[in-house]
Amino acid sequence: MQWRDEGFVIGARRHGESSALLELMTRAHGRHLGLVRGGAGRAIRGALQPGNDVDALWRARLDDQLGVFVVEPLRARAASLIDHGHALHGVGHLSALLRLLPERDPHPEIFEMARAVADVLVVKDRAPALLAHFEVAMLGALGFGLDLEACALTGARDDLAYVSPKSGRAVSREAGAPWRARLLPFPAFLRAAPSSSTPNGEELAAAFRLTGHFLRRDVFDPRGAPMPHARELYLKAVTTA
Repeated sequence: MQWRDEGFVIGARRHGESSALLELMTRAHGRHLGLVRGGAGRAIRGALQPGNDVDALWRARLDDQLGVFVVEPLRARAASLIDHGHALHGVGHLSALLRLLPERDPHPEIFEMARAVADVLVVKDRAPALLAHFEVAMLGALGFGLDLEACALTGARDDLAYVSPKSGRAVSREAGAPWRARLLPFPAFLRAAPSSSTPNGEELAAAFRLTGHFLRRDVFDPRGAPMPHARELYLKAVTTA
């Protein structure tokens, strides 16, 4: 068995004396692990840093085996992230989210979004908005998608200002006014295309409060796991003047 695919490096750890266990998010084969022989050596170690892109050839005798990766670097983002603390926290959080996906379950749209976020992690005024969009997409990929297209009470598609913390459905400003203290604000930039998002600090805080509520309730709490510490550190870094 073998295949070749592009991979976004989620993480790698030493395995034995000279090998590394590599975890990738691939375009067509989902989150996938494999052994890299010689991966602990200086020649290849740099390519296996989280946030990098690699060309990966995977081989195994049987499909359900761990298998072996042969990788070639494609894009070395990690080198540019190392001088920016917020970017390192960002790639740590990005990797923690990707690690939630079932192994070998393809999510090409998540793969592309992860790379788009990683491309701008050093840019404080662009990356947070993309990461907020990515958290919304991850909730959907994990089976907990939010219903943000129309008001849960009236069916209206305009002036959606809130999200129900119970149902995850959008609510219009007028319909939600009597219960606004109980609802989560729905910042306008989350309804636009990720590339056109230009939120202010208040909107970003509202977006991460929204996604954080559902990530904690539906994803991390049921697993008995805390929210990624890298998320807290990232948000603190990008909101500090």
